[in-house]
Amino acid sequence: MSDFVNNFWSIYIAVIAIVGIFGCLLLLILTARKKVDSAADNTTGHVWDGDLRELNNPMPRWWMWLFVSTIVFSVFYLIAYPGLGSFSGQFKWSQVGAYEAEVQKAEADLAPLYARFTAMSVEEMSKDSQAMAIGANLFQNNCAQCHSSDARGGKSFPNLTDNDWLHGGTPEKIHETLTQGRQGMMPPMAAAVGEAEDVRNLANYVLSLSGSPHDSARAVLGKDKFVACAACHGADGKGMQALGAPNLTDDIWLHGWGEATIIDMINNGKVNIMPPQAKENGGKLVPAQIDVLTAYVWSLSNKPSTAN
Repeated sequence: MSDFVNNFWSIYIAVIAIVGIFGCLLLLILTARKKVDSAADNTTGHVWDGDLRELNNPMPRWWMWLFVSTIVFSVFYLIAYPGLGSFSGQFKWSQVGAYEAEVQKAEADLAPLYARFTAMSVEEMSKDSQAMAIGANLFQNNCAQCHSSDARGGKSFPNLTDNDWLHGGTPEKIHETLTQGRQGMMPPMAAAVGEAEDVRNLANYVLSLSGSPHDSARAVLGKDKFVACAACHGADGKGMQALGAPNLTDDIWLHGWGEATIIDMINNGKVNIMPPQAKENGGKLVPAQIDVLTAYVWSLSNKPSTAN
C-alpha cells in the first residue's frame, strides 16, 4: 500500500509539471493568434480619467522569445535534474549527494591539519591552542545544543566541567562515549520498594546521602528500602561507573532534586540517550575529529593548576 501511494504522488507531480509547461506554451500560442478589434487610432476603446486610452499594440518580440526560451529551458532542466516526480534526471543530482560531496571535500582539505593531531596524546592536544580552538568549534556545532555553550549542561544534560562522570572521565571513556553514544536507564522501582509511604521514606534516605534537605525520621525508615537500589548505586550510594549509575552522595543532581523529584524517579524511572557522534555509527564526525573533541571535552574538567 505504501509503495502504491508513493508511486501515485510521483506521477501526480510529474503530470502537473508537464501540463504546466505545455499549458504556458498553449497560452502563448492562443494569445498570439487572438485578434482584438481596435479603433482607427489603434486603441481598444477603454478610456480612464477622461483622456487615458489603452493602445492595442502587440507584445514585443523580445518578450515573446524570452517567454519561449524559459519554456525550452524548463524542458531541458527537467530532463537533466530532478523535478518530474521520482525521476532523478540524467545528471543524477541530489541534495544529499551534493552535501556528501562537500563533506568529503572538506574532510580532504582538513586531513593534513588533523594528521598533526593524530600523533599527539589527549594531554598534549589539550595544551595545543590550535587543537583546542578546533575542539571548541566541534563542541559548539555538535554538543552545545544539549550541554550548552559553556559545557555546564542543564537539567537532564550532564555538566562536563565538574569532573562528575557517570561512565568515567578518562580520555578512553570520553572517546568511547563520543564514538558509541550512551543510553542510561533507571527502571521504575516502586513495585520493588513497596507502598507509597515506603517510596517517600526511600526518597528522603536518598536525599540524606548527600546531606540535602530531608525528613530525618523518614530517612531512617527508608534506609532498609535502599537495598532495591544498591545493585546499581552501590550499598554506599556512590554509584557504579561501569553501569552509568550516578553517585547519590555528591549533591549533584542530573534530573533535579527534592523529595517530589526523587519520588517521581522511583515511581517512573528515567531514560536518557546521548546519540553517537562518530560517522561510523550514524554521527557526523570522522575519527580524527573525535580525537580532537575528546581532548577538548577532557580539558574542560582537567584544567592545569596555576601556581600561586
